[in-house]
Amino acid sequence: MLMFFVTCPKGLEYLLADELKGFGFEPVRNAPAGVWVQGSLESGYRACLWSRLANRVILHLAEVNATSGDMLYEGVSAISWRDHLALEGRFKVAFVGQNDAIRNTQYGAQRVKDAVVDSLRTVEGARPSVDTVAPDLIVSARLHRGILQVGIDLSGDSLHRRGYRTEQGAAPLKENLAAALLIRAGWPELAANGGNFIDPMCGSGTLVIEAALMAMDQAPGLLREQFGFSRWLGHQPDIWAPLLQEATTRAVAGKAANQLSFTGFDQDKSVVATGQRNIERAGLEEFVVLNCRSIEEFDPTQPVSKAGLVLTNPPYGERLSERKALGPLYQSLGEAVKQALPGWRLGVFTGAPEVGHAIGLRSYKQYKLFNGKLPAQLLLFNIDKASETVARERTETGELFPKISHPERAAMLGNRLRKNRKQIGQWARKQGIECYRLYDADMPEYALAIDIYGNRVHVQEYAAPKTIDARVARERLAEALAVIPEALDIEPAQMVCKQRQRQTGTQQYEKHADTSEFFTVQEYGCQLKVNLRDYLDTGLFLDHRPVRRWIQQHADDKRFLNLFCYTGAATVHAAVGGAVSSLSLDMSNTYVNWARENLALNHVPASKHVVRQADCLEWLAAKADPGDRFDLIFMDPPTFSNSAKMEGVLDIQRDHAQLVRQAMARLAPDGLLIFSNNFRRFKLDRALESAFAIEEVSASTIDKDFQRNARIHRCWHIRHGSDFLG
Repeated sequence: MLMFFVTCPKGLEYLLADELKGFGFEPVRNAPAGVWVQGSLESGYRACLWSRLANRVILHLAEVNATSGDMLYEGVSAISWRDHLALEGRFKVAFVGQNDAIRNTQYGAQRVKDAVVDSLRTVEGARPSVDTVAPDLIVSARLHRGILQVGIDLSGDSLHRRGYRTEQGAAPLKENLAAALLIRAGWPELAANGGNFIDPMCGSGTLVIEAALMAMDQAPGLLREQFGFSRWLGHQPDIWAPLLQEATTRAVAGKAANQLSFTGFDQDKSVVATGQRNIERAGLEEFVVLNCRSIEEFDPTQPVSKAGLVLTNPPYGERLSERKALGPLYQSLGEAVKQALPGWRLGVFTGAPEVGHAIGLRSYKQYKLFNGKLPAQLLLFNIDKASETVARERTETGELFPKISHPERAAMLGNRLRKNRKQIGQWARKQGIECYRLYDADMPEYALAIDIYGNRVHVQEYAAPKTIDARVARERLAEALAVIPEALDIEPAQMVCKQRQRQTGTQQYEKHADTSEFFTVQEYGCQLKVNLRDYLDTGLFLDHRPVRRWIQQHADDKRFLNLFCYTGAATVHAAVGGAVSSLSLDMSNTYVNWARENLALNHVPASKHVVRQADCLEWLAAKADPGDRFDLIFMDPPTFSNSAKMEGVLDIQRDHAQLVRQAMARLAPDGLLIFSNNFRRFKLDRALESAFAIEEVSASTIDKDFQRNARIHRCWHIRHGSDFLG
């Protein structure tokens, strides 16, 4: 019997445990977002192929003492990696968790990687290589307190990626969550009894496709080109091949026997077109029909004699600029299904369950789940007169819209925003800046950072602590986002809301949307492009505004170097301030291009001001040309980074002394290095103070709008000492 840990979205653990029993597993225990089970390798393969709920199937190898980095390294080294990975093979490490000794996942992954490589390295130096794109093996390392659980990820890509959805509409629903909603709504039983399926707000079609796959006995992994075990040395093709043949046979039989209909509607032509392509990739074009139609035009266009299922994931109004439209939308949904589909079942998966009564039916069951990190509920209704009668009494009171739970508290927030805008806004106008922080969790009930970008508002919600109930946090956010447009006299569409959280690895560089909604803002005579929607950050770090202004005021006739340059805002200020030349480096092509566009906006000649894609760690480590020095250097590295484009892992606390020394090797004898970072617990290496002339200038780099959060970053001016010979 082998041990496996099978992961899933939070809230699906019990459903997953039941599903895994059907694959021959014996449940051991449930864990947050996963289930420990025992079984054969065949059961593991079957889970990879057939699980509709799992994310990953991890074959457990060992538990390792991880009370220190060295202990972790020794324990991982002791595992017989020759049984799993060829000497010339490629692998990657998926590391989660931290403790006092291993403070970030990048460091943990690096130690695991070193242990695997060193255990296989030959005397001649041959060794496996790291490949984060197409590895032969994925090593799973899950740290909890002092124990590291090490395993082999048999899945490869997460199993929710069936292979049919290579493009998606707005606010996509993951495939395994869609399958869980179908199971909770009783779809397998309804389908077995001849019921049909409808999603009246189908988006790109995930729910309707998953309903069809489930009803027609199609294995969700059948479309995948390969799994994580495909190039694993322990893979047993003689076990896998019959399972694959069985799934293929069942798929053909399921399609041949199907007599059900699967229908989706959506009013957005573009997402319907996307959904149609998803259906074709799933091989279901003969069975699933999508129509471009609004909920007001709802028409089943099919026989409805047998009870079926209506299941949908309507808009949540999460930006809450759309929240006022939710009541009428849900009311229209209720009226449509009551008129057209009596005797059917309705399931509504929503992040705004407080609007559910607008449907006009009494929910007989509610399941609390998560859509990503967003708390949500699946509301189930019987479409019948008995349910309708109870619900009508509440609907007639006119409570179709979410109410502000604490109007006095919300009014205090509105007053605070107006007061701040009057004071800080007046200061910003005098300074010649259009972007500033208006509010930074001034009231503990509303844990938000609210920034002004011209005539737009960027709202970031600080992740609520575990002591705050998710429903309470959601209500407070709803209150705040209802108040902000009125208090700041803007249209709701001018407001963007995100959840603010600690960035790790390459999250700064990850795209979160694809709106391409760029616009230009002014800062001390410089024009800068920003984008409030597509990335975690906007393209402009507001807290560094005083640093950029100082650079602009002191860059005349200077050679300027911008390391980890992001979108090049500091370089723009240097060029506008009269820098004779500049070099800006960043590892992200996206931000390198963005920086070039910022320079072009300000008519800065590209021949003198160069932006280049480069790993700054590698560039700094290379030998400096004594004749190629810079008069002014700005270096603001991330706290942690483990980009695939970098050779190693950057930990600013551990590595800053080396970075500073390498940067100083590029600095002219009378030049200045501006070194900054935003790690709250950062301590400058004292050895640097004996090597260079160092002055902390943090206090002078905090503007009026950030004085409530004065430790948002720290900053030093570093010069060569008097004994420097050049």
